[in-house]
Amino acid sequence: MGAINSVLLSLVQSGDHVIAQRCVYGGTFATLADLAARFGVEVTYVSGRDPAEVTAALRPNSKLLYLETIANPMTQVADIPAFTAVAKQAGLLTVVDNTFASPILCRPIEHGADVVLHSATKYLGGHSDVTGGILVFADAALFRKVWYHAMEIGASADPFAAWLTIRGIQTLPLRMREHSANAGQLADRLAGHPAISAVYWPGRADHPDHEVAKRLLDGSGGMVAFDLAGGREAGFTLGKRVRLVKLAASLGGVQSNLMHPASTSHRQLDAEQLRAAGIGEGTVRLSVGIEDVEDLWRDLDQALS
Repeated sequence: MGAINSVLLSLVQSGDHVIAQRCVYGGTFATLADLAARFGVEVTYVSGRDPAEVTAALRPNSKLLYLETIANPMTQVADIPAFTAVAKQAGLLTVVDNTFASPILCRPIEHGADVVLHSATKYLGGHSDVTGGILVFADAALFRKVWYHAMEIGASADPFAAWLTIRGIQTLPLRMREHSANAGQLADRLAGHPAISAVYWPGRADHPDHEVAKRLLDGSGGMVAFDLAGGREAGFTLGKRVRLVKLAASLGGVQSNLMHPASTSHRQLDAEQLRAAGIGEGTVRLSVGIEDVEDLWRDLDQALS
């Protein structure tokens, strides 16, 4: 949140217009809503699947395009090269939250992004023992501008948090490979379970953005979303029944976690906004860890049953 607020507060001001992907992290949505309500920043949401939507949303005061490489929580994959091309032509800066992908699966600056954001709490740290955010810039002058504002609002990492993040990054390639392998196996098994009505993982051929993911990502990642046929109550029940998988709001660690977005990470969205983002009452987000995949499946299967 320090990184999100630093980049938004330093790059937009009253009267500016932001174009943002509709399905974003709940904290990002809340920050944009606050900027709109208190500071007169206009925000237009687009699906994130068609760059032409950005062209249609452009206004004379448009300043910034905000995307997620793999969207939280529905794993939508944005065609970053196509979107940044439209943004550059219109003179917009593009900020991409790359948390779900990590630099192992995607490096958005190589695809035209101006700023890349990571929650270091997640895959970079990798052990669920650090809280932090990272901003990476394609341009040194832009970096200095945001750095100045970040220092003013106090969004700076303490030395131990920085050390923990650097320690975690040392094993990032190994962990991402295992996260992705486990997620693929679980996604396929979940898709065949009678308690589940839909599964979302970019590596599956039935994912709406599968072709974009194949072209853009170096792997499909460890995040899986699925819709429970039993709705919200089923989501609550599942969280109480798992044993090896933990009910927790974080993600990207070596241990598997699941959570119910509508009541936790995206609680800031009302029913209409949740529907627009594709998040159902029974949607569950599963962060697949690096445990033995058979142990994970036995736990999920007994809980679902």
